[in-house]
Amino acid sequence: MKEEIDEELFAHLVQLAALELDPKEAVYLRQQLNQQLNVIHEMDAIEVAGNVEASAHGVPYGPNNSAPLREDGLHIRPKLDLSQIAPQFRDDYIIVPETPHTKI
Repeated sequence: MKEEIDEELFAHLVQLAALELDPKEAVYLRQQLNQQLNVIHEMDAIEVAGNVEASAHGVPYGPNNSAPLREDGLHIRPKLDLSQIAPQFRDDYIIVPETPHTKI
């Protein structure tokens, strides 16, 4: 079964996603979505033996084909002076406005 995202369905999806697209962007995006849908249909058509289990990736990673573990180490970074970028700052803390809330 070959499906395609027609203009009506695409307009509905654009509305649901609250997108603002100019006509040129809309044509491009609809073409891209239809190409991806075609690839999905092509992959779905590939026959796979029933005893093949699904996997996250096709290559098992073991000690012979995995990257070596990195050496753990301490990397001290210079302390940032947040007082230069924070609107309000006191005693090494950024002061933020109180968040309005309602008690339930």
